[in-house]
Amino acid sequence: MKAVVYHEPYSVSVDEVTDARVESPTDAVIRITTSAICGSDLHMYEGRTGAEAGIVFGHENMGIVEEVGSGVASVKKGDRVVLPFNVACGFCRNCQAGRTGFCLTVNKGFAGGAYGYVSMGPYRGGQAEYLRVPFADFNCLQLPKGTEHEDDFALLADIFPTGYHATELAEVGPGESVCVFGAGPVGLMAAYSALLRGASRVFVVDRQKDRLRLAEQIGATPIDYTRHDAAERIKELTGGEGTDKGIDAVGYQATVGEGEEQPAMVLNTLVEAVRPTGMLGVVGLYVPSDPGGPSESARHGELLFTMGRFFEKGLRMATGQANVKAYNRQLRDLIIARRATPSFVVSHRLPLDQAPLAYDRFDKRVDGWTKVLLKPDLHG
Repeated sequence: MKAVVYHEPYSVSVDEVTDARVESPTDAVIRITTSAICGSDLHMYEGRTGAEAGIVFGHENMGIVEEVGSGVASVKKGDRVVLPFNVACGFCRNCQAGRTGFCLTVNKGFAGGAYGYVSMGPYRGGQAEYLRVPFADFNCLQLPKGTEHEDDFALLADIFPTGYHATELAEVGPGESVCVFGAGPVGLMAAYSALLRGASRVFVVDRQKDRLRLAEQIGATPIDYTRHDAAERIKELTGGEGTDKGIDAVGYQATVGEGEEQPAMVLNTLVEAVRPTGMLGVVGLYVPSDPGGPSESARHGELLFTMGRFFEKGLRMATGQANVKAYNRQLRDLIIARRATPSFVVSHRLPLDQAPLAYDRFDKRVDGWTKVLLKPDLHG
């Protein structure tokens, strides 16, 4: 089968790899209909992780079930499903508590597994024609048959639940004000989720004009941090107080200007932008090892965080990757009921063989390249 294979920094290709197959009685194999490129994939693509050559990318996957193992009870051939990016067993202590992003079974010596991601277990990604799904009964979310809402449902694998997770971590409530740093797909989903939860005002901070326009289209207030001091502008627009809640949807590759990295910049700016006793939700990726970090401490995941100011303001913070299964069923039903249309972030729908071009354009933040979906059945 064909799949997107990583070779070295800034180099991926669509290669022939061994076919996905049932390896355990609880497995299923799905034929991929849509797989997305995620901003998290770019960390590996740029060589900013320990990813080794040969890894098949792709943790945002949906498709049609082709085959199931003898131990699969609720999923059958022909079912249309979307998969949380978290690979989870469903029966360990964390899974039973709903913390499926930190499964204790699927990745020996590590809390959490995922498709096609460095350090997240032996699971190949779904930027491919087919994908093996472990613990299929638990991991497959059933979708209505047909092709309706294909692009919306594809976003249930990661960015819509992750954006919603950010609002859970920040404890966003009706009538509250929220600032979201980062207008990439996850940041836009966080802003969208805050509005779904009844936030009165949402500010979105970025420098990409096309992405800020999308934020404005959904009812958020865009702030270009190259034109304003973001924290001061937010306080100015909130009567000097700052917002009730803040969300980091950027992570450790935060940059100033055209490329100078300051890994703790977003966290420290949020400390200033959120009012005293407010809450921060952090879903932007931070890693314990960053080979390309701008300093020796950053290369070991040690950041200069303004802890004194954080403490002085009585702020609170919650972090971590999304437990997708905690949200994906409800978010699916919002889509079916036409109460949510997350696919507004999708900018490109491309055949699988155009993945190298898509990675190049997405990584360079080319204007208009916001969220790319790869569709193996698409030709041209």
